Amino acid sequence: MSRVAKKPIAIAKGVELSIADGIIKVKGPKGTLSIAKPDTISLNIENGEAFLVPANDESIALTGTIRAIVANMVLGVSEGFTRKLELVGVGYRAAVQGNDLNLSLGFSHPVVFKAPEGITITTPSQTEILISGADKQLIGEVAAKIRAYRKPEPYKGKGIRYAGEIINMKEAKKA
Repeated sequence: MSRVAKKPIAIAKGVELSIADGIIKVKGPKGTLSIAKPDTISLNIENGEAFLVPANDESIALTGTIRAIVANMVLGVSEGFTRKLELVGVGYRAAVQGNDLNLSLGFSHPVVFKAPEGITITTPSQTEILISGADKQLIGEVAAKIRAYRKPEPYKGKGIRYAGEIINMKEAKKA
């Protein structure tokens, strides 16, 4: 069995983990998340820890995947996740108005991104975007969609990038 699948999931205080009708539900102070439980995996909860057990050898890899997803759900509803984006370029700006993110990215029109339910978008400065929420997968998806409006280009490095992302710069054409 994989090492990931063998690790127990520590259930934080204030977090409820329940299984009903083939659905794993995690409820905590930051919200409620759920996922469909495969039939080949059983979930045992004892002493504030959850253990996933595969029914056969073919579902071992799936057990590790489901364990990682459930562990992220427990962490998300207790602490939450955050992803930071940076805007690099002259005139590139971001501002939040209600539930919408307004981006000025050098186009002839402003780009408006509507935040999905469960996601909070803030802008500490005009060139920083903070995406936070309980669902790690949804946060990554939202960050990728925002970044796709203007990916960092390899010559000047202008665009929307993840915080700490390193862009390999190309050398300009020489005469």
